[in-house]
Amino acid sequence: MKLLVNIDHIATLRNARGEGYPDPVEAARVCEEAGAAGIVFHLRGDRRHIRDQDVSRLKEHVRGKLDFEMSASDEMLEICTEVNPHLCTLVPEGREELTTEGGLKMATVYDDYEKRVFPKLRETDIEISLFLDPNPEDIELAHKLGTDAIELHTGTFANAEPGKQQHELTRLRKAANMANDLGIKVNAGHGLNLDKLPDLLETITVLNEVSIGHALISKSIYWGLERTVKSYLEIIEDFYG
Repeated sequence: MKLLVNIDHIATLRNARGEGYPDPVEAARVCEEAGAAGIVFHLRGDRRHIRDQDVSRLKEHVRGKLDFEMSASDEMLEICTEVNPHLCTLVPEGREELTTEGGLKMATVYDDYEKRVFPKLRETDIEISLFLDPNPEDIELAHKLGTDAIELHTGTFANAEPGKQQHELTRLRKAANMANDLGIKVNAGHGLNLDKLPDLLETITVLNEVSIGHALISKSIYWGLERTVKSYLEIIEDFYG
């Protein structure tokens, strides 16, 4: 099981001053040298953090897996197919949201994805992942659509009160096992930190990748990126060896 680091908020900090630093590409290099298996970025329509020039530079410099998170707009499909990352993770995107607030509603997007989105991406060798809440109905539709992978939205679990966390973990475990049984790769991400990750790994044994960004970047302000990445990897190694 692999750790991918989301470097969006390195760009957020850079953009706050409108200057050239900190550099998301330099952050990606440090993360990979510390042992991360790859890098995640979300190019939003409003370009609030990662920007187009970052994308091309990340493609050039990232040595491991490159995961392009994006909405399914025509603009993003064009950029993604030109960049040709290893993985494209399709996520919902709201104009006023501070961060992605939940998974795709597959019943709503299914027809569009079947007719427009998947055919465009299938012209390439880019692996497709869908960002989903742990709902059986959504996983069934994702399987019908022919997705390569799903990324389970772990934010509800990560933000739940202690008395409700086990319920959310159970939902995640059942969803992960269902997807795995259907031959879909299972990834997970959103809201995970050093405290929540062990509970997730203890509960779900079929994870392929975890994507961690905000908590990792925030901790690195105090610890540095190298130490922080290695701390997450130590947790993963405790479970997966």
